[in-house]
Amino acid sequence: MNRVNDITNISVRGLYTAAQVRAMDRYAIDQLGIAGLELMHRAGQSAFDCLVRLWPNARHLAIICGAGNNAGDGYVVARLAKSSGLGVTVMSIVTPDKLSGDAALVFNEFLDNNGSITQFHEDKFEPVDIIVDALLGTGLDREVRGTFSELIDAINRADKPVFALDIPSGLNADSGYPMGVSVRADCTISFIARKQGLYTGGGIEYSGRKEYASLSVPNEVIEAQRPSAELVAPPWRHLCPRNRGAHKGDFGHALIVGGEQGYSGATFMAACAAARVGAGLVSIATRKAHASWLNISRPELMCHGVESKDELNGLLSKVSVVGIGPGLGQSQWAADLLAAVMSTDLPIVVDADGLNLLAGLRENRDTWVLTPHPGEAARLLRTTTARINMDRFQAVRNIQEKYGGVCVLKGAGTLIYDGMQSYISPTGNPGMASGGMGDVLTGIIVGLVAQGIDIAEASRIGVYLHGAAADKAAESGERGLLASDLFPHLRKLVNP
Repeated sequence: MNRVNDITNISVRGLYTAAQVRAMDRYAIDQLGIAGLELMHRAGQSAFDCLVRLWPNARHLAIICGAGNNAGDGYVVARLAKSSGLGVTVMSIVTPDKLSGDAALVFNEFLDNNGSITQFHEDKFEPVDIIVDALLGTGLDREVRGTFSELIDAINRADKPVFALDIPSGLNADSGYPMGVSVRADCTISFIARKQGLYTGGGIEYSGRKEYASLSVPNEVIEAQRPSAELVAPPWRHLCPRNRGAHKGDFGHALIVGGEQGYSGATFMAACAAARVGAGLVSIATRKAHASWLNISRPELMCHGVESKDELNGLLSKVSVVGIGPGLGQSQWAADLLAAVMSTDLPIVVDADGLNLLAGLRENRDTWVLTPHPGEAARLLRTTTARINMDRFQAVRNIQEKYGGVCVLKGAGTLIYDGMQSYISPTGNPGMASGGMGDVLTGIIVGLVAQGIDIAEASRIGVYLHGAAADKAAESGERGLLASDLFPHLRKLVNP
């Protein structure tokens, strides 16, 4: 099954924590009088309809149920599937007497429709077409152990498509981090509201395709909670057709600083990206050994040999935005150039070795964008990459709170935090795991800022465009995708 995101024709979509969705559920029940049993019936019906749509040829389901409301949703699916003539094997990890409330009611409805349950055994997966995961819900707050862990491992070994109800069992709904072990779903359907953890880090891989069912709750249920994060997508009001009388001076002068010996390509790619998204002028400040030939294949770029911060100061007085870090290195030369850039009031995009140098400084400013990958984020926060990946939402907030401006935490489901709200880009693919991709992102954001877009919006647009261009380029295959393959697609994307 093609793993796609559920983002279509809308500029922003709200994401929520598990606690927020539980609050929505209570609001619908307590304030609007929608019975919990009715919501469970709607969830099960929505899930069954989705399953039939995605796997129309499935004839036998294995439904794995736990003890809570997630299990109740599973029993509704089981009843509907059985009533539709499908083969149904329901395996429960707990005895029925452990069920309570609405889950107990829908279990009895399933029994009244000639349903039956059986104890779990791995051999029972053999004849089924789909496994439905209704084992653990969004309330999981500890590492999965014991029988539950063994069952999740068995589901993952079964080599059958897996359809998860609300959350893959074992996945933290807020961080997207597996709690020791997690079901790897081919598709996950979210109920009432989208869970933020499905859209970044491990959550993307473990949840597979994202489907969503509002359960027909009124808008006020959703609006009662402010989104904890938002998915970003076009259209962009900043990328409208240009005025017919426009000239290059209207679209800013971008400067890319970097390119230590042996790393000139990083600077070149960042500069090309800034030009391809529409900056009016693009200059490069690099080692003098590179400056005479770096723009041979792209003569539109202006290349300057700079060996000291005094030489750089002359360029800084002429530009509107600076990107520093691609191929910069961590020598005294690099540190001097970073100091010169930081002495200005210009908007700055800092990446790569610019971030590594920054990690040793105590600096906070409102006018920069920091674009770390998890390893660089760990250095900025003086922690480990593993801890960054355990909670990417907290990490991006911590970096922004420490250093100011806007933080872009790269990786699957890149996060953008501007000090007020977290955003996630739904674009991008594993083919981007190759050298130079971060340099291109730096150039994209710099090029957008050069055109007068504020740093927060430029970061959101830039990250989305970066991933979207890579998705277009990956249509020829993810393996072997190069950073420079994005350039022709960037030009098309900024001219909708």
